[in-house]
Amino acid sequence: MASRHPLAALLALASALQAAPHLTSDTLWDWRTAADPRISPDGKYVVYALGWNDRMNDAMRSNLWIRGVDADDSRPLTQGDFKDTSPRWSPDGGRVAYLSDRSGKGQIHVRWMDTGQESRITDLEQAPSNIVWSPDGKWIAYTARVAAKPSWSVNMPEKPAGAKWADPPIVVTRLRWRADGAGIIRPGFTHVFIVSSTGGAPRQITSGDFDHGVGAPAWTPDGKSILVATRRIPDAEYSLEGPDIYAFSVASGTVKQLTDRKGPDTSPVVSPDGRKIAYTGFDFKHQSYTVTHLYVMDADGGNPKALTTSLDRDVNNPVWSADSKSVYFAADNRGSGHLYRADLAGGVKQITNGAMRYASAYAVNDAFSISANGRVAITRSAPDEPSDIVTFTVDRPETWKRVTAANDGVLARRDIGRVEEITYDSFDGKAIQGWIIKPPGFDPAKKYPLILDIHGGPHAMYGVEFNHQMQTFAGRGFVVLYTNPRGSTGYGEDFGNIIHTKYPGEDYTDLMKGVDAMIAKGYIDPKRLAVTGGSGGGLLTAWIIGHTDRFAAAVSQYPVTNWITQAGTADSGFTHAALWLKGMPWEKPEQYLKHSPIFHAQNFKTPTMVITGEQDLRTPIAESEELYFALKARKVESVLVRIPDEPHGIRGSHPSHRIAKVEHILGWIERYAR
Repeated sequence: MASRHPLAALLALASALQAAPHLTSDTLWDWRTAADPRISPDGKYVVYALGWNDRMNDAMRSNLWIRGVDADDSRPLTQGDFKDTSPRWSPDGGRVAYLSDRSGKGQIHVRWMDTGQESRITDLEQAPSNIVWSPDGKWIAYTARVAAKPSWSVNMPEKPAGAKWADPPIVVTRLRWRADGAGIIRPGFTHVFIVSSTGGAPRQITSGDFDHGVGAPAWTPDGKSILVATRRIPDAEYSLEGPDIYAFSVASGTVKQLTDRKGPDTSPVVSPDGRKIAYTGFDFKHQSYTVTHLYVMDADGGNPKALTTSLDRDVNNPVWSADSKSVYFAADNRGSGHLYRADLAGGVKQITNGAMRYASAYAVNDAFSISANGRVAITRSAPDEPSDIVTFTVDRPETWKRVTAANDGVLARRDIGRVEEITYDSFDGKAIQGWIIKPPGFDPAKKYPLILDIHGGPHAMYGVEFNHQMQTFAGRGFVVLYTNPRGSTGYGEDFGNIIHTKYPGEDYTDLMKGVDAMIAKGYIDPKRLAVTGGSGGGLLTAWIIGHTDRFAAAVSQYPVTNWITQAGTADSGFTHAALWLKGMPWEKPEQYLKHSPIFHAQNFKTPTMVITGEQDLRTPIAESEELYFALKARKVESVLVRIPDEPHGIRGSHPSHRIAKVEHILGWIERYAR
């Protein structure tokens, strides 16, 4: 055998020794998101939406793909620079309806699966949503906004022909007059419509000056009625107790109220035999957080019964079994998310297991579907596995099979940070669960900088799902700590509701105890600590810099900083005031001041970046401006970063803004805590 050339040997050795590249913010351009899996009625195919980022146009797109359960390849159903979402199989499995903006605005499209032919069946002024097939496949129900005349206006002089006047004034008369991601809410109400599945004029089913858009409508198996969760009461926008479930006659539009209790009832789903209705809700307790349970009632609304009182966890996305004897649902539990089954005869059983999040992620609840023969299509993520769609039968979940491999190409030959779960005791002995991401090539003998990343909500849950942003932090050499302090979901109602009327507060101590636990491990440099978080995490970041100077750097992302101005300007301000703080600012001013970070500014010393989208209406940018003003007035090193056209979370339609958010966070932290 010929000897190897010395230079070739050296190059091979260098290649072997060279570290694999890490995950970077730029890889977001190649990232794919598989979501909304819908299995065909016969269980043979899965249709799903595959989201992708358009680098040339800085836009987020989505197309539909299909995969045979017994096949090894996925194929596109739709293509192009569009947003194709919400695939829904017809009852006979012969067609797929979906929403698409390919005509310039969102409309309903139908695709015939045998021929591949398609038809746009609507031409609506207001984009439809929540599409649902009728049981006979002849109709598609959907929700859409219907404009109404303003309740108050004036008579203006007539504009001369050809004159160019400024835009007219915007008159606001409702309590909740704008919404994050949508802007100003024009006069009108959301209603349920039906349209022929071959196209034609839509017909409005619901009536009255009420919003009928709390989730998707549900058909009864005989096709005679449509169920809707809504608040059909005077001054509904002031109600804190949530919607009830109503049945509307498809033929006449007559309405019958099926639930009537103090508390929300949502997500109605009728059993295949038409005898029962499953739904979710809870008894209103005037708390900031109450666990959502699964209920069933008779088709006429009688004999309501709770099925999940033994499970102190939130129920999401109820789906009936084909035999009408049980209801499947997803629930988060201690950082994981799993599929469960509740039997009408009694008992709740967990179907999936392991350190996984099925049908959920941080701040996300994804849909899942089950075929008539019991095959499931559902999303799943793990600490080292980005979310993908898997399928299995409900009686054998261990035989799961991947439907998608959305980001295998991005992660191939990349070294990602290893994730480790930790548990530590807080000041009162409560066990706090968290996770650590260690940098690729981690060496326990070295000292590393630490980023404490705090989740928002506050009623939300970090968990075992793959996190692209945190992996990017780790790829830049930081150890990342993320925990679920008191107030988080997934640990029961008592744990989630501890912070009611006192947020932030003891959750701050939970976080500091986590930092202490990290320093005790020996590989964290206590002089290179950084803290960041978004929304509720931004609030806690602002709270932290007013209560300790142990951090070398802080980045507060889209925070609440002054509860008084938050209540008056945010789209959810009334709820925050009435439930979270249990009173209006003029009723309990001391409580508002006590829990607002801005009123602890006399303690600010930490170099702090504040970053927010300019179109954020959940935590309006004025909250960030107040924090920035206080930092500058105190002569603290600080910078305000305003992201144009972005709503809450900086998760609008421009991927470059998401990359900019990550790079600004890391740039600031690296300046002070590297």
